[in-house]
Amino acid sequence: MKEPIDHYIRKCIENDRGGQQYIYQLFAPVLYGLCIKYMKNEADAQDVFQEAFVIAFQKMSQYRFEGSFEGWLKRIFINKLIETLNKRKRETPFLDVLYQEDFVDEDQEIDSFSIPQEKLLEFIQHLPDQYRLVFNLYFFEKMKHKEIASLLNISEGTSKSNLNRAKSNLQKKILTLMASKDV
Repeated sequence: MKEPIDHYIRKCIENDRGGQQYIYQLFAPVLYGLCIKYMKNEADAQDVFQEAFVIAFQKMSQYRFEGSFEGWLKRIFINKLIETLNKRKRETPFLDVLYQEDFVDEDQEIDSFSIPQEKLLEFIQHLPDQYRLVFNLYFFEKMKHKEIASLLNISEGTSKSNLNRAKSNLQKKILTLMASKDV
């Protein structure tokens, strides 16, 4: 499977529409899912998705055919998502206030209640931008706080605090949902 992908990547570098269409169709579902996780609504996710794909095709010649191409694409999309969210950062700045009770065991998973995946995604989308960004980078991209802090230009403590506040916010929403169902 590596050979055909490399072939289509080279086609993209040559601005071949067929190569671009193949790469788009192959990776669009995963990359669109990534955008949905980070953005508050579908319209914003679609905007970032389209902009990031344009950037990916423009930068395709920079891919060195080393490592995972999907990982390379995801990095472009994550950078575009972060750039987009940083433009909104002035409205809701990262909280640098640290409280001892904010910190819970980082490896503790969010309670795995039986709720529909769509509902969990909705809850994640309604988190404040800074919480959602750190939450997604930590849980879905498997980044450590040091990486997140460097990427977002915040302190590790801020990253930890925002992750814990996101988890707390999600747990409250899940518990409220579960209570309303009388489970």
